[in-house]
Amino acid sequence: MIVSAAICPSPPLLARELTGRAGLAGDVGPLSELRDACAAALNALLAAAPDIVVVTGPAAITADFGHRGRLDLSAYAPALHPGGDEPVLPLSLGIGARLLDQVGYAGPRSFRGIGVSASAETCLRLGRQIAASARRVALLAVGDGSARRSVSAPGYLDERAAPFDESVTRAVRDGEAAALAALDPELAADLMADGRAAWQVLAGALTAEGATPGGLHGDVLYAEAPLGVAYLVAVLTPR
Repeated sequence: MIVSAAICPSPPLLARELTGRAGLAGDVGPLSELRDACAAALNALLAAAPDIVVVTGPAAITADFGHRGRLDLSAYAPALHPGGDEPVLPLSLGIGARLLDQVGYAGPRSFRGIGVSASAETCLRLGRQIAASARRVALLAVGDGSARRSVSAPGYLDERAAPFDESVTRAVRDGEAAALAALDPELAADLMADGRAAWQVLAGALTAEGATPGGLHGDVLYAEAPLGVAYLVAVLTPR
């Protein structure tokens, strides 16, 4: 069953290797705030003493990526090829692995990719499977909100983007997993919100039979779009 859950985004710039340690993209400014929020979310996730942490996030295909792997930043900086014998994970799962490492988590982990265009039912079904996979499961859902929040955003400005992101933030803050389950995959695709699939996996896990009989408590730690892409960091725990 799910004992705790967290949401984090997956910008490659979360990795300090790409930004250095000073300036707006380093130790100060919005990116620093985002890093701090992710660390706080991971610490809250692990405070529930899970038997295993399952990381889910958008990938090219829906697949079980096993229990080990690493982030590959070589697409952004060729000199940062990971090397070693650990398999390379999709970006979202690799970011999740990095976040777990950064807070010192050394316990069991599992990586479950969900196809970025997967149907809502496919996502919900995977979430239910994850919830039933161990006695005490912590679920980390990694993915971004819309990428069309400003004229300088990757997808340029779309007036539907902010209301979409606000609806997701509100659903999480209110502990309304059913609202996440009802997100429109087509609208999310239009808005380049690749986190939609991961959020619906999370919704499936949190609405599994007997999962949260007392409801959910949602705590939003960060909800901004500093680079024209919506980044949400939050913790969801059963009451």
